[in-house]
Amino acid sequence: MKKIIVLLTMLMVVMVCNAQEKKDVTKFMGIPVDGTYTEMIQKLRDQGFDWNTTYGLLEGEFNGDNVIIDVQTVKRKVWRVCALLKKEYDETQVKIKFNRLCQQFERSPKYVPPFKTRSQEIGEDEDISYEMTVRSKQYEADYLQDGDEMKIVWFTILEKYGRYSIAMYYENRYNEASGEDL
Repeated sequence: MKKIIVLLTMLMVVMVCNAQEKKDVTKFMGIPVDGTYTEMIQKLRDQGFDWNTTYGLLEGEFNGDNVIIDVQTVKRKVWRVCALLKKEYDETQVKIKFNRLCQQFERSPKYVPPFKTRSQEIGEDEDISYEMTVRSKQYEADYLQDGDEMKIVWFTILEKYGRYSIAMYYENRYNEASGEDL
């Protein structure tokens, strides 16, 4: 009887370990958004990103744009990779860029919008400047990588002194803060 209990316990431990090892997480450029900060930085450098010593961030090309890469951690585990477009746009240009990103994500078989019934594109008559400054509206588009709700990819418009940019976020919800430190 003891042998059976020990055997079952060992089997459960192996199954749990195996399940944890195989958790499927969001990927950025094919790299799992997971592991330590140092490991992620090295993997991104291997993909061709350069370290900017002035800002302590990576720079390079992503999806045809020059970007700044920020790797964010919680308890020393990577939970988010942010790709910030370096180029700044006026209101019309950022609306076009945002809508093109929506179209690219929607055409990609790797992504599914969480709400299939509505478009995430910005309408032509939308006054982004007014909406963001007066109404504090945030423009954001969300997608699920491989249709998995734990694999979130989203992007938003950022405004600074009347110029706009876009930040894209690839998140590992397994590693995000869950309030345990509150």
